Amino acid sequence: QVQLVESGGGLVQAGGSLRLSCAASGRTFRSYGMGWFRQAPGKERAFVAAISSSGGISFYPDSLKGRFTISRDNAKNKVYLQMNSLKPEDTAVYYCAAGTYAEDLSHTDSNVRYWGQGTQVTVSL
Repeated sequence: QVQLVESGGGLVQAGGSLRLSCAASGRTFRSYGMGWFRQAPGKERAFVAAISSSGGISFYPDSLKGRFTISRDNAKNKVYLQMNSLKPEDTAVYYCAAGTYAEDLSHTDSNVRYWGQGTQVTVSL
């Protein structure tokens, strides 16, 4: 069992940056691929980023490459999402997720085994 708790969300102006954190419980954290998803009002949940268990490989949708960066610290049981040059369309609830393989997370959220409760990110003009 893995419990995930996100933090770091908030209100930011367009062009600004935020770093989300996800703290994981359990000794098996380092065996999981980790990811971030987001859900905007009235829209389906969408893939944002994923990182392999070792942290050596990461995945992003083309639309977010270059602005968002996922990282993890297995010693601290944490995964991060650095978001730069934020836009109003980045406004959403952001969810931390754990799955067997990071690449699988990048394909569909049905491969997620554990979810966090979500953290709100609001980007204003």
